[in-house]
Amino acid sequence: MDIKEIQNLIKFVAKSGATEVKLEMDDVKITIRTGPIGGGSETTFVQQIPVAQSPVAAPATQVEAAPVKAEPVKTEATEENTNYITIKSPIIGTFYRKPSPDKPSFVEVGSTIGKGDVLCVIEAMKLFNDIESEVSGKIVKILVDDSSPVEFDQPLFLVDPS
Repeated sequence: MDIKEIQNLIKFVAKSGATEVKLEMDDVKITIRTGPIGGGSETTFVQQIPVAQSPVAAPATQVEAAPVKAEPVKTEATEENTNYITIKSPIIGTFYRKPSPDKPSFVEVGSTIGKGDVLCVIEAMKLFNDIESEVSGKIVKILVDDSSPVEFDQPLFLVDPS
């Protein structure tokens, strides 16, 4: 994406009245925010992957390179969690801890599980999918509330394999 295309995109967003637009392509990420943020001026963040793109100026527009993600800071909690296995959602949908509202939960914190045990159900497009454990161990933490939406690869449970 060249400078003219970025400037045209900024003008288009300003005319459209949108408050925020995010565009991600193979090598460029652009976020354009308009409105009350920063006293009514537009702010555009441009990031080229893997090499950062130099700032580009447009009339009445401030353009900055977006910050690169820093390494996560290790704390006692993250070091403590490295001993655990994270079970993640294989699909997008709604997370349920129970097979039905009047039944008990599949697992609780402290439950011992084995390979193939059903841990939860995720509803996707009116289909209820049993999520089975691929590891044996003890449930240490349940990371998602019942009836909450979950994304693909979102952590659901922490399991102590020992």
